Amino acid sequence: MRRSKAPDFVERRNAATNAKKTALEKFRAHAVDPGLAERQTARVALAGERTAAKKARDIEKAERKARDAELAMEAKRAADAQAERALAETASRELALQTERKAARDARYAARKARSKHR
Repeated sequence: MRRSKAPDFVERRNAATNAKKTALEKFRAHAVDPGLAERQTARVALAGERTAAKKARDIEKAERKARDAELAMEAKRAADAQAERALAETASRELALQTERKAARDARYAARKARSKHR
């Protein structure tokens, strides 16, 4: 049977050191890349454009909200005015109806009074 060999402390330490060196070399190679500055500049420009576009959208959204709120207030005022006109019209009709009923009642009373005088 084969016996599996477990790495001892020194081997693990050496492997970690080699991994760190490889990562550092990769980073340094990437840092001296001539296109890196161009890509970084492009990223910054795109980020600025995105920020400007987001601000424009936010401003447009705020304007739309203000416009919608103004329209809602105008609609509410119109509805209130309509309700007030309807209430006034109802009150006017009720008053006219009461006046008509009173006139009819007074006419009946006068007719009854006239009949009693003839007798």
